[in-house]
Amino acid sequence: MPKKARDGNDTWGLLDYLYGPGKRDEHTDPHMVASWDDPYVEDPARSPDMTIADLALMLDAPVYALLGKKPSKHVYHVAVRNAPEDRSLTDEEWARVAREMMHASGIAKHGDNQACRWVAIRHADDHIHIVATQARQDGGQPRLRQDIVNMHAAARRFEVEFRLRRLTSGDKTARKWPRTGEKEKAERRGLPEPVRETLQRTVREAAAAAVSDADFFARLNAAGMRVQQRIAPDGTVTGYSVALPGDRDGSQRAVWFSGTRLAPDLSLPRVRERWQRPVPTSSAAPAGAWRVAEEKVRAAAEQLGAGGLHQGAGDVAALGDLVVVAALVSPYLVRDQIRQAAYEFERASRAPGARSLQGEARELYRESTQVLYQSVASVGRNDAAAMLGFLLALVRAVEASRRWHQAQEHQAQADAAGRAGRLLREAVEVTAGEGAARDYRPRAKRTPTRSDTARRTAAAPGERPMAGVVQQALPGHARTVLADEAWPALRTQLVEVERAGEDPVDVLATVAARRELTSAESIAEVLTWRLDGWRRQRSSTAAASGTSAPAASAGGTGRTGPARKSGAPGPTRRPPGDEQRKGPKRGR
Repeated sequence: MPKKARDGNDTWGLLDYLYGPGKRDEHTDPHMVASWDDPYVEDPARSPDMTIADLALMLDAPVYALLGKKPSKHVYHVAVRNAPEDRSLTDEEWARVAREMMHASGIAKHGDNQACRWVAIRHADDHIHIVATQARQDGGQPRLRQDIVNMHAAARRFEVEFRLRRLTSGDKTARKWPRTGEKEKAERRGLPEPVRETLQRTVREAAAAAVSDADFFARLNAAGMRVQQRIAPDGTVTGYSVALPGDRDGSQRAVWFSGTRLAPDLSLPRVRERWQRPVPTSSAAPAGAWRVAEEKVRAAAEQLGAGGLHQGAGDVAALGDLVVVAALVSPYLVRDQIRQAAYEFERASRAPGARSLQGEARELYRESTQVLYQSVASVGRNDAAAMLGFLLALVRAVEASRRWHQAQEHQAQADAAGRAGRLLREAVEVTAGEGAARDYRPRAKRTPTRSDTARRTAAAPGERPMAGVVQQALPGHARTVLADEAWPALRTQLVEVERAGEDPVDVLATVAARRELTSAESIAEVLTWRLDGWRRQRSSTAAASGTSAPAASAGGTGRTGPARKSGAPGPTRRPPGDEQRKGPKRGR
């Protein structure tokens, strides 16, 4: 992702910062990866014969040689950054990126020996900085028309070649990313994310569940947001802005974000589209809400996009709201996965161009959203087993949206739907593993008989060959599982199961039988997810009962697992103070 900074006039000052430690010592190993005259330009970080001041003079030389008036701001600065989940590129790969960006921008076309001078500096794994001076070596000026647009087009090609995350494709549907200053501000304040990200998520959740203007603004206020409405002279509300309490600029003024600044579909007119067609009031009982929603989602998946391009755009927008609300009311066991799926599907919910508010699929998704929010928000949110059928239907719906986007050649949206679908499949398998743990009844111990009196030394927990466990529990899939890239992760889960006092053979066979495996792209990965759900359920059950895990035994009848990972709360978590309220009354 190339991002152009404002032009400046201090080449030495910028280079000194890029080669320096940074504002908080965040720069590591600053060095040059490419320049206008490779390999003859020496790197100040690697050569004793070159200083930062010398490099600045060399870059500025064509500026000083210009006849007539010199540009007041001649420093051209572009940062090129990878997505957080991308692999780390090598210096040689970043050098290629830098040369292509300078060609695309017009600063230095390929093969032009009289082009502007530039250098590319790397001081972190995920990005480089390109510094150039806007004066050609033949005394002319560079042509920078559409420079940032052309650099973005070059970035899209590198994303495909290097197999990186596909970001925007110029269709104006990408989310508004936090700026560098916003990230640094969040770090200084100790916030887990930039304020823009918090506001985006909160506004989206309110819009997805709201049924009117008043309901929308009431939900924002209830979420703790500061809200300003823009009101026309006739009293009509034409827009809104939100701010996070305590978020202020250098002049101690609140920092406000309009809906348009947060995301393309969070402007007030786009938010209002959700309730222009009233949704029927749900008559589903709370206990049957998941089942009713499941039926509607399955029916909608069959109709998605059936009415044409504009109707399909409206369908995927409504599906995006459904995933958001599903994350709000989902059980604790899988809430993290579904929240991340909602984050990933956000791009898939915005198709380029106009969208229609008609369509059977859109109405069914909106009805499902209201069923869930009205019926499940207060009842049954911890019942992961009841949600399993709905999750399976949601996976099918997201996959249908991915196919629709592919048919319309919306590659960025199709990729986003694919990532969301994978997270939802993980939630399905974790839920299946949790259900298997609830229903599990360990086998009775079997005492082996031996003809001799010699005793076999029992293996310590975790030392058992887990390949043998897989062969014993899954003889039909063992070869495939052991050759899978996800086998190391599965082995780790099996070791933890055994350390918790469970029989890994029995447990693996139980979770494998919970749902079919033949359609899985990676059986080992699916089993890893199921064992994760199994262990979290067993751990939460042990914590709720207040009992300690029994010692490991040959029969594998242990009932508990190790403590669950931080950030992944269990499905039966009690509210703070619940244990104290259930204790005996104190005597006077």
